[in-house]
Amino acid sequence: MIEATLCFVVRDGCVLLIEKRRGLGEGLYNGPGGKLEDGETPRACAIRETREEVGIEVSEPEKAGTLEFVLDGSLHTKCHVFRTDSFDGEPTMTAEARPEWFAIDDVPYDRMWEDDRYWLPGVLEGKTVAGQFRFAGGEPLDEAEFVDYDLEWSVSFPGTHR
Repeated sequence: MIEATLCFVVRDGCVLLIEKRRGLGEGLYNGPGGKLEDGETPRACAIRETREEVGIEVSEPEKAGTLEFVLDGSLHTKCHVFRTDSFDGEPTMTAEARPEWFAIDDVPYDRMWEDDRYWLPGVLEGKTVAGQFRFAGGEPLDEAEFVDYDLEWSVSFPGTHR
């Protein structure tokens, strides 16, 4: 099982997304993020991955969600979702990601993971969520078929800035 993070930076009615340039989800838009390193907390991972992928330093990311991705009946990835409006620096392109600001009303869901359209609008509105998304068809996950999902809104995350 992979443990990973996503960090959505929101400012002035816009959200910073990245177009993945390599790896899982290549060519799709998402928030900056990636896999936790040994001993790393999800919050520290979200901060590090955002710095590495787009060159900005986020501060005070709030836990906004926990998402589980199940592939062929087995837990494939657990993803911790964070949201922040506080950062320093200017987003820049890296080998991993091309950053782009989108108006929240114009998020390109047709160029994102199929599940994003179900949970991301609520997160961008300030809600919290726990979700499970089921896929079938084997590896890699980004080529598997999206089957169904369950969501729970207004979830509290103890020990976070919420």
